[in-house]
Amino acid sequence: MKFSLGTFSQDDGGRFAALCVGEYAFALRSVHADAVRSGARWSKEASVLDLLQDWDRNLAVLREMAEPLAAQQAGAIHMSRLRVHPPVDLPRQVLCTGANYRKHVVDLTLDMGVGPQGLQGGALRKWAEDMMDERAAHGEPYAFPKLPSSITGPFDPVLLPATTEKPDWELELAVVIGRPARNVRREEALDYVAGYSIVNDVSARDLIARTDYKMLGTDWLRSKSPPSFMPFGPALVPACFVRDPQSLRITLKLNGQTMQDESTGDMLFDVARQIEYITSHVQLWPGDLIATGSPAGNGTHYNRFLRDGDVMEAEIEGLGRQRNACVRTPRSDSSAA
Repeated sequence: MKFSLGTFSQDDGGRFAALCVGEYAFALRSVHADAVRSGARWSKEASVLDLLQDWDRNLAVLREMAEPLAAQQAGAIHMSRLRVHPPVDLPRQVLCTGANYRKHVVDLTLDMGVGPQGLQGGALRKWAEDMMDERAAHGEPYAFPKLPSSITGPFDPVLLPATTEKPDWELELAVVIGRPARNVRREEALDYVAGYSIVNDVSARDLIARTDYKMLGTDWLRSKSPPSFMPFGPALVPACFVRDPQSLRITLKLNGQTMQDESTGDMLFDVARQIEYITSHVQLWPGDLIATGSPAGNGTHYNRFLRDGDVMEAEIEGLGRQRNACVRTPRSDSSAA
């Protein structure tokens, strides 16, 4: 039976991990005795992050428990009664893969007029498409860290700091690691994935490039990591329930208007290749998060950036939905954050 995992709170109480089937959540603390009888080694107050530390064993227990829980409905809590928090609270590391969707990068090339001098229109598009094909065939992913403190819930407000005039959305498939991973081969990479979720890698476009000293290049700290710049969730869907991570529809609406509507099949480097590349350079641990890149349709393409009062509604096929309202914060609050 398909299920997901989430982190919730109720009536101003503390956060708790739950197994979710359909519209109902079953707090793991309330079914702890049954879990232990099935071989679980997690504590009564275990978080989703705790479960990920011994994921293979714990997944087997959860799969055994899911159907009886759904049938009996004992301790079931309807989702409408719960506040939804990021499902993994909180990852130790967050890695983001940039410029990873073919159409997205081609569109940016055309929008910004970046290319050989004199090329424009169809010729510029052809040049960009050929460049992306060459990169996919012979290049490497481009990855960078984002602070876990930027994570917020899937229905919480996104705070727009006064330091940016061009905050932008980037809906992305999120990969949650389920085993320690270092120097993983592409052929084995998906075995290290615990599950999938949704993130919105909100970015301050006007703060990415350092203009004070151009040799410094990009500044991911100020452009990617302000508080609330990564809505995460609503759930962690185990990888065994995702048939093909490279064939998922990914959509984002802004105030009801569709801005992104693409497929994860447009990635230049698939999930397995990203894991291979990242682990060739760094150590990943259970619970770590990889944001796998954003498809075409960001605010930069439309020259329309996030404003106070905007509402983003995001969805990835089979993984759930997010809804985040945007709130502009005063400069004093932004500085304090």
